[in-house]
Amino acid sequence: MTVHGPVLPIWSCGGCGLPWPCRTRKRELRAEYADAPVSLALYLGSYLVQATEDMPWTPAGVLHRRFLGWTRDADLPNPAVPQQCRSARAEP
Repeated sequence: MTVHGPVLPIWSCGGCGLPWPCRTRKRELRAEYADAPVSLALYLGSYLVQATEDMPWTPAGVLHRRFLGWTRDADLPNPAVPQQCRSARAEP
């Protein structure tokens, strides 16, 4: 169990005080969901919905990047996509 869980309704990290998910929690989540990127997106999407209710003043794009945007970073390894497919997609 991680100490880097969200503190609601302000959505800060209980372990380090940074906005949740913090860098540590992102690293943990990547490891936990390494073979299930869609499940990770669904999990974080449910938190995104909660966060939009708790922080209605925050622009939707900011919350989307915070909760979901980092999950599709192109430079991160994704076991579900073979290496040759990743490099082929990068070409114009």
